[in-house]
Amino acid sequence: MRRRLEQAAHLARALPGKIGLYALYPATGEEIRFHADMPMEAASVIKLPIMAEAFRQREAGMMDFAMPVTIRQEDKLPSCGALTYLHDGVTVQAGDLVTLMIILSDNTATNLLIDLLGRENINRTITALGLTGTQLNRKLFDAEQAALGVQNYVTAADMGALLTGILRGEIVSPDASREMLDMLYNQRLNGKLPFFLHGRGIRCAHKTGEDDGITHDVGIIDGDSPCVVCFLSNGADVPRTERTIQDVGAILAGLF
Repeated sequence: MRRRLEQAAHLARALPGKIGLYALYPATGEEIRFHADMPMEAASVIKLPIMAEAFRQREAGMMDFAMPVTIRQEDKLPSCGALTYLHDGVTVQAGDLVTLMIILSDNTATNLLIDLLGRENINRTITALGLTGTQLNRKLFDAEQAALGVQNYVTAADMGALLTGILRGEIVSPDASREMLDMLYNQRLNGKLPFFLHGRGIRCAHKTGEDDGITHDVGIIDGDSPCVVCFLSNGADVPRTERTIQDVGAILAGLF
């Protein structure tokens, strides 16, 4: 396992831009860190702690996942997801917003959840989970805040801790952790960490993130020994970085 970790870190170090890598084999405790505590612009990886807060509020009786939510024209955001392309006034359930936010990276669902859950509540849970480099500072596609330099941040180590907690059944509750893990296994955007895995029958529970000069993938690879891996990049050569993420996934799964 140590050789695989060092191979992954070697590939990460060779890339231009800001790169953060955290990888852990929970069964042995072997890990690798490369700029793992460096705060990075989060893109859609910020959706992981939002998911955790949604399940926390459900467990606490603060949110009913069956609650109906009507999607208005003014709620709709561009790019990833499905809700933008459905007719105005379609009604879904709050739990559907969580699912769409994760498996299709739906941005409309994400902003609706930030409103429903409360940004302050999300950040309190981030703090309670010990995610010291992660912060939700604004909603997605808030051009005014973005122009002022306000961004959302995550670190590779923080996302590694969150995913490890989900894997171990420690985030919110064992049942909630299992549901979150299943949701991540159902991810539809599979061009990075799982690229070489799906054809080999190796499952990967993960969440991607993309923006200009940004490409991320963080997840849990089953492989011959489960591995938590979080690969973040800012100011990146995106095609080259994504090709490296594909190789890192294969290396850590024991394929290369």
